[in-house]
Amino acid sequence: MNIQIIGIKSCNDTRKAERYFKERRIPFHFRDLNEKGLAKGELDNIVKKIPMEELIDSDGKEFKKRNMQYMRFDIEEELLNDALLIKMPVVRNGSDVTIGYQPETWKKWIEEAG
Repeated sequence: MNIQIIGIKSCNDTRKAERYFKERRIPFHFRDLNEKGLAKGELDNIVKKIPMEELIDSDGKEFKKRNMQYMRFDIEEELLNDALLIKMPVVRNGSDVTIGYQPETWKKWIEEAG
């Protein structure tokens, strides 16, 4: 397994994801979106599994702060320019990807790797 958790430290679901893997002693790499956003290639790989429209966090603080609910915009361009618009956490295991807190899916990954 090659787990990567992408999010920010202050996000509750990101912290829950980290705790989920720590409790099962599964090593993971944490990527803080406050320090470094997503590269276009990374976003393209994520979008192969999850539609772009599902990636943008329309209920999030950043979305509302920028009044994006009243705007037309290119989702890909906005996600690349401001990674804090992404629903968190994004958890990757090789080519598999989840967004949000998804312990049922992660459990399947662990069982398959078992």
